[in-house]
Amino acid sequence: MSLIRQLTPEQRAVVTHQRGHARVAAVAGAGKTTTMVARVLHLLAQGVPPPRILVLMFNRSAREDFQARLAEMAPAGQALPDVRTFHSLGHRLTASLTRWGALAPRQLLTADWQLERLLRQATLAALAEVPEARESALEAERLEALAHFCGLVKAEMASPAELHRQLDFGEETGHFVAAFDHAERLLAEQGLMTFADLLYRPLLALEADARLRGRVQGFLDHVVIDEYQDINTAQQRLLALLAGCDAEVMAVGDANQCIYEWRGAHPDTMLENFTATFGAAHDYPLSTTFRHGHALALIANHAIAANRRRPDQLCLAAPDNPATALSVGQGSQGVLAELDGWHLRGRGLDEACLLVRSWALSVPLQLALLREGIPFRLAREDRFVFRLPLVEALAGYLRLAIEPRRLQDPGHLTMLLSQPTPFVARERIHALAKRLAETQRWPERHDPLLDGLKPHQQRTLKKRWALLCELPRRASWPPARLLEYVVEAVEAEKVLKRAAARRDKGEEDVRLLDVLIEQAGELGNDTQAFIELLSRPVENRDDGVLISTVHGAKGLEWPLVLVAGTNEEDFPHYTRDNPLTPERLEEERRLFYVAITRARERLVLLHDGGDHRPSRFIAETAWQDGQRVALRLDGTPAGEVGEAKGPLAVSDPDLVRRYLTALGHSMPVVAADPAAQAGPADSRAEGFRVGQALRHAVFGEGQISVVEGDPDNPVIEVHFHQAGRRRLIARLAPIELLEGINA
Repeated sequence: MSLIRQLTPEQRAVVTHQRGHARVAAVAGAGKTTTMVARVLHLLAQGVPPPRILVLMFNRSAREDFQARLAEMAPAGQALPDVRTFHSLGHRLTASLTRWGALAPRQLLTADWQLERLLRQATLAALAEVPEARESALEAERLEALAHFCGLVKAEMASPAELHRQLDFGEETGHFVAAFDHAERLLAEQGLMTFADLLYRPLLALEADARLRGRVQGFLDHVVIDEYQDINTAQQRLLALLAGCDAEVMAVGDANQCIYEWRGAHPDTMLENFTATFGAAHDYPLSTTFRHGHALALIANHAIAANRRRPDQLCLAAPDNPATALSVGQGSQGVLAELDGWHLRGRGLDEACLLVRSWALSVPLQLALLREGIPFRLAREDRFVFRLPLVEALAGYLRLAIEPRRLQDPGHLTMLLSQPTPFVARERIHALAKRLAETQRWPERHDPLLDGLKPHQQRTLKKRWALLCELPRRASWPPARLLEYVVEAVEAEKVLKRAAARRDKGEEDVRLLDVLIEQAGELGNDTQAFIELLSRPVENRDDGVLISTVHGAKGLEWPLVLVAGTNEEDFPHYTRDNPLTPERLEEERRLFYVAITRARERLVLLHDGGDHRPSRFIAETAWQDGQRVALRLDGTPAGEVGEAKGPLAVSDPDLVRRYLTALGHSMPVVAADPAAQAGPADSRAEGFRVGQALRHAVFGEGQISVVEGDPDNPVIEVHFHQAGRRRLIARLAPIELLEGINA
C-alpha cells in the first residue's frame, strides 16, 4: 500500500499492529488521523469485513474529516466501515433498544429553549418550599450550570448528591440535586430525552440485563477510537460493553492534552484505566510532530515535564518542519508589536491567533486592537467586550456620572439596577426604575412597589439608587478611580461570586473587574474616551487576528500563536480562596501545553508585567534553552548560539540529551548556572528575530526608524511607522541587531 510507505516507522508500527488491544500515545501534530486512516485501510486489505470495524471520533467535524480522508485514500469501490461519534452510536443503540421494548420511546430535545423550559420546571419543583430562592435560580446562567450538572451526573454515572459534594459549584446551587431528580421525572413523564441520555439510558439498560448485552455484543472485531483521553466514564463503559471479550480496541490519544476534566475526562483514562478496563495492551508512541520546529518541541517537553500523570514520551520535531521562533513579551503593547512584526514580513493577520486562559483576559487585547483599528474576530461572538452585560452596565455607571440626565431614563436605570444582579426579577426592577425615573425619589416604606421584596433586597436596591444619585458629583474623578468606587459600592466581587453557579465562573467575573479597572487607568482622566472604547461596536472580521480560549483551540493550529495573560493566578488560575492543588496544577499545565503546541512558525508568551508576576509556566518552558539548542541544530550562525564548539549550558541537560539522542544528534550540554539563564543569549535571539523582520520588511507599506540610546546606555530602539502611527518593535544592543541582520 503506497500510503504505508509514506509513513514514519512509528506510524507503520501502529498501522500493522497484529493482535490484541493497543494504546497509541500521539503528541500534538503527530499525523494521527493519517495513521488511523492507514490502519483502517490495512485491516480492510487484510480481509476484515467493513461491518466488523467501528471507528469512533470525538465530534462531528472530526468524523466528517476522517470519513472524507478515508474515502479519498481507499481503493475505488472499497466498502468502508462505520465511522461514528459517541452520540450517533448512542442514537443507534437507543433506537434498537426501543424497538426491542427495553426502552420506552422518547423524543430527543434538540433546541436549547426546550431544555431550558424543562429545567425551569424542575427548578421550580425543587424550590417549592423556598420560593424566595426561585428568582436567582431561574436566571439563564444558573439554568445553564444546572444543565451542565445534569449532563455530568450522566457522564460520570455518579450519584447526584455525591457529585455535587465533590465539585466546585457555588453556594446558591444546593437545589441542583433535587432538580436533577425532578428533571428525570419530567423527562420520563413527557417522553423526552437529552443528548446525554443517548448514552446514559442504553448503558443503564445494558448493564442491568445480560440478555440484552448478548444481543449487542459479538458484532465487532476491531474498534479504533480517537481522542481517547477525552472520553468520560459512561463512554468508556459503553465501549467496553460493546467490545466484549472479542473485539480488539485501539485507543489513540495524548494524556498531556486532557483538558476537559470539567466535563468528565480524566488523564488516567488513557494511562491506567485503559488496561484496567480492557486488559493488557501493546503501547505505541507517535512521537514525531509535523507541526513545529525543535525550539517549540523542546519547550513543550520542558513545559509538561513536571506533571506526574503523563506518558514518559518526548515530542520530537520532524526534519522538514518550520524553524519555530520563540519570544516572551509583555502586555498589549507586546501583542501590537508582534502583529506589526508579522505584517512586516508580508503575513496576514488571519494567520495569527491570540489565545487566553479565560475570556476575561481577552478584554485588554480587544480594547488594544480596537484603539489601534486592528481587525480581529472572536471564536465566540457573545464574548465581544461591549456585549458583556457586566461591561455594558459598568460603562453605564460611568456614563451616568458625566450625563446626569440619564437618571430620568427608565431603560438606563433598569440596566444599572440589574448589574451586578441584586437577585430580584427583572420585571420588578423595571417597574421600580420607571417610578424612580419619574419621581427621582425612593418609594415610601409601605409602597406596594416594594411588596414581596425581602429587606436585604430592598436595602441593596436602595443603596444602588443612592449611588446613582451620587455619581454625577464625582464626574471629575479619573475613570479608574470612579470604576473602583462603583465596584466597591455595589459589592460587585461578593455579588459575582455568590451569583456564579461555579466558583471558576465567579472568579472569572471578578478578574474581569480587575482588567477593566486596569484598562481605565491607561486612559488617565478621559472618562468619555473609556466609555466610548467600551461601547464601540465591532463585528468579526475574516481578515483579522482570531481571539480564542485555549479550550476552544484544541485540535487547531496557526502559523503565529500569541498566548496572552500568562501571569501567576491567571495561568495557572488560582485565588487565595481557591488555591492550587497538585491535581489542578497538573490540569493547568496540560492546558498550557495545549496552548503552546498550537503554533507552527512563531510562538509568543505574553505576561502583563507591573503588579502581575509572570507565570511559573514561562520559566518551566526553559524557552531560551529551546531557542539556543534549535539554533545550533539548524546550523544558524548567530554568534555564540550558532557556534558548534564548546558545550551548551542548559537548565535540564538530561532532557536535552534525551531529545538529541532520539533525533540521532550529538551535542555537548552542561547544566547552566541559574543566575546566568536570562542573559545575552536572550537578547541575541531577539536580535535575530528583529533582524530577520527588517530583512523581510515591506517598506512600501511602512517605514523603519532606528533611534540610538545615550552613550551610557548604548541601546538601539527599532520603530515601525505606518499611517501616522509609530510603534516600538524592540530595544537591542547594536551588536545583537547587526548579528540578526547579517544572519
